[in-house]
Amino acid sequence: MDRQDAWSIVKEHAKSDSLLRHSTAVEAVMRAYARHLGEDKEIWGMAGMLHDFDWDICPTPDQHPEFGAGILRDKGCSEEIIRAVLSHGNHTGITRETTMEKALFAVDELSGFITAVALVRPSKSLDDVDPKAVKRKMKDKAFAKSVNREDITEGATDFAVDLDQHITFVINALKPVSKSLGLTNSND
Repeated sequence: MDRQDAWSIVKEHAKSDSLLRHSTAVEAVMRAYARHLGEDKEIWGMAGMLHDFDWDICPTPDQHPEFGAGILRDKGCSEEIIRAVLSHGNHTGITRETTMEKALFAVDELSGFITAVALVRPSKSLDDVDPKAVKRKMKDKAFAKSVNREDITEGATDFAVDLDQHITFVINALKPVSKSLGLTNSND
């Protein structure tokens, strides 16, 4: 399976633009972390892209991502990627063991949260988002209330990264795909 095959799976099953944007965001951050850590950016990117592809079609939230794992197996996806997808949710009981699995959990909720923070900025730009702004919004339980703040902090801890540095890394990793996320780009 290559990136085009993975994107075809996402496009086939994702029914909402927000899920397509989330897939794009998490893929970008996973690729950036893979480059940073000297890992395989193609595999890491596909894990990020595919981790939630079944969200819009899953019969119930508690069946995600197991429902999607079956589809991925039928499509010939590697077990390495499938295991990362399965381990990105605490409810599956699959422990995160590899660096890629820990990275995926660490960037999933945070990528979406940072995008939400940027979208409420007057500029709608990641250039106006920093760790202080993200942490301030994390305290506001009414803001992006579907995002699990504990997953954000737990993810950074398990991935062994400082939360502020992690937030900064994710912001910078999202900048190249900002237009795809509905955000403005300061380079325009």
